[in-house]
Amino acid sequence: MEEKSYLVEDLMEISNVKFGTSGARGLADDMTDEVCYAYTAAFIQHLEQSGGLNGVTTMAVGGDLRPSTDRIMIAAAKAVTDKGFEVVSCGKVPSPALAYYGLENGMPTIMVTGSHIPDDRNGIKYAKKEGEILKNDEIGMRKQKVAIPAGLFDDQGFFKSPMPELAPIDDGKVMYVKRYLDFFPNDCLKGMKVGVYQHSAVGRELLVEIYEGLCADVARLGFSDKFIPVDTEAIRPEDVKAAADWAKEFDFDSIVSTDGDSDRPLVSDEKGKWLRGDVAGILCAQYLKADAVVTPVSCNTALEKCGQFKQVVRTRIGSPYVIEGMMQASSQGAELSVGYEANGGFLINSDITGARLNKSGIDNSSENVLKALPTRDAVIIHIAILLLAKEKGLKVSGLNDALPQRITYSNRLQNFPTQQSKAKLAEFTTGDSAKDVAAIEEVFGDEFGVVTDIDRTDGIRITFASAEIVHLRPSGNAPEFRCYNEADTEARAEQMNETCMIIMETWR
Repeated sequence: MEEKSYLVEDLMEISNVKFGTSGARGLADDMTDEVCYAYTAAFIQHLEQSGGLNGVTTMAVGGDLRPSTDRIMIAAAKAVTDKGFEVVSCGKVPSPALAYYGLENGMPTIMVTGSHIPDDRNGIKYAKKEGEILKNDEIGMRKQKVAIPAGLFDDQGFFKSPMPELAPIDDGKVMYVKRYLDFFPNDCLKGMKVGVYQHSAVGRELLVEIYEGLCADVARLGFSDKFIPVDTEAIRPEDVKAAADWAKEFDFDSIVSTDGDSDRPLVSDEKGKWLRGDVAGILCAQYLKADAVVTPVSCNTALEKCGQFKQVVRTRIGSPYVIEGMMQASSQGAELSVGYEANGGFLINSDITGARLNKSGIDNSSENVLKALPTRDAVIIHIAILLLAKEKGLKVSGLNDALPQRITYSNRLQNFPTQQSKAKLAEFTTGDSAKDVAAIEEVFGDEFGVVTDIDRTDGIRITFASAEIVHLRPSGNAPEFRCYNEADTEARAEQMNETCMIIMETWR
């Protein structure tokens, strides 16, 4: 049997497993052993060609709790060893914990996760020893031609012979917990009652360990053996109800949770009302006293309106763009450059000293350092908001109320092909601004009025004379068509979103 080879760009079309933000995603059945092996080999080849493997002998793999994760981890690990590198398995571990392990040990990492999407799908996130892959890395990976060893896979793309199971170590989990327990005072959350909504999040027990380690009174909630696709940008009605019921029953200061791979946070107020991710990001940046804040164009404009940051940078949606923006801000002299996304995932591009947070009233050792973690993280959001509330003597709802009242709301049409989304948006992008405005007002004008601005940084973000916003874009990593809305009140933002979703449903 002869050796096969694939150009990754061609394999994307053949397999229906596409590259999006930070990696690949697709149906678990389409993510065959052969496809996952090929994509991982392409990642390694790209690093070899770009000089990203200097001094590297080992790579780390990890994954979430989906049924298909173990199989995909084994396929990725086989590609690593076939390329001549050793593999460390960190087992079932949060994405930020695996990334932190790689950063601290100078090794690339491979995280098998589909994040918030249903468990019939999965994905692979790749990170260099310096952090997440960026868009130029994605382009380089697509251009790779990958050789497949003869006889390794059957006609369906699965291993012909069973591969050895991976023996996991706990080092990645231990380092992640120590990151927070070594930096924050061990009694800083004393007196606070926190519910941890565990569901099927891979970091569910680590959250409990961290918050109990900081002396919070912690209650475990909603543990599930079945995978639950918690999307922090489109929170399920049952999760809205559950949080409100738990808050009423247990009198929590806050309920916290994450998505499946535990890089995107959920955090509620004392009434069990979930904060929007982009509001949580503002509060976290406030607590950390950030100089520069980088966030996608879709996020709440209360960031600018609160007037607390020297520099605000708006980017396209996706952590690679946020990371590039943070790097640029740091290079231009920002002392503390941070970023966040609408999903709440928070990124830190600069080391933070205890001395800096002493300025915020925390009794911390000035020598302590919270090292930069330029990848989405949930834990820092949870801790920062709890400590900010404690510092100011407010409930979490009071922190929210103190911000300029610009409310965002989002939802998405699932199973909406990306090309179909792009084709629809192209109808509003003719090259003639007057025609574009007319086309938009024909669809949305009766509901929202006169168009005053169109921003095409990512998708189409439309501002109306009322200052209300409609933002439409295809998801970068799933067949979903997303809609973001912003208004002065929650009721109006939700109403706008419902109206938009009805209109968008007719576009199928």
